Amino acid sequence: MPELPEVETIKETLKEKLVNHKIVDISIRYPNLIEYPNALQFEKQIIGETIHNLERRGKWILFELDHYYLLSHLRMEGRYLFRSSNDPIEKHEHISFLLENGMELRYKDTRKFGRMHLIEKEKLYNQKPLSELGLEPWDTKLTGKYLEEKLKTKTIPIKTSLLDQGIITGIGNIYANEILYLSKINPLKASNQIPIKKLNTIILNTRKVLEEAIHQGGTTIRSYEASEGVHGRFQQNLYVHGRQNETCVTCGSTIMKITVGGRGTYYCPKCQK
Repeated sequence: MPELPEVETIKETLKEKLVNHKIVDISIRYPNLIEYPNALQFEKQIIGETIHNLERRGKWILFELDHYYLLSHLRMEGRYLFRSSNDPIEKHEHISFLLENGMELRYKDTRKFGRMHLIEKEKLYNQKPLSELGLEPWDTKLTGKYLEEKLKTKTIPIKTSLLDQGIITGIGNIYANEILYLSKINPLKASNQIPIKKLNTIILNTRKVLEEAIHQGGTTIRSYEASEGVHGRFQQNLYVHGRQNETCVTCGSTIMKITVGGRGTYYCPKCQK
């Protein structure tokens, strides 16, 4: 699943080609991708809107239009493609946005897990999904005290808490593994048992890992690519994720893989006691 760095890369790539272009038509071939409003209303409201900017909140891409924000979550394998309006529709291309210059922005999603919302601008942060999100990693309100308050009643593993989008938004499985490794924290450690000094370390490493991943264009895992011709390179810098049975670069121990909250979790048993 694309995480914050991948979504940031996709957002910047799309912005270069979409800003100041008007949506003149839309074709929705799989209505279940539209979460709000219903597909018929979505189509009616978005036609005629101009794309003014693209932003990101957590793992959501925000297309700023005249009167609305189009929110798009890629989930597992969603991606955007640029095509000519004359190009044939290929399998799994479920939504096409026709622009006034004849170009089409097509949303392709093999698993059909992605979701879209069209929300009036003044309601953007007052209703789901954005109203449920926690702080961005670079928000000045993200402090050790903030995490201590959020985690004080949580006995679940810290790995699970890092994936909670209502606490810090944008972190997914790959980067949670990397953050905990750099912080020297065992992924199974109870969230409410981590001292504030270590919580501050988590924040510092969250920013460090995500900034480096953005710089490298995100992480390409399996079928994910930021866009055609844009490939993440951060996978070359992963310390533990996907490296089970390999040697820890810090201590020489063997990297282990376990399951935490249903997610594959990689860690060094010596560095992360």
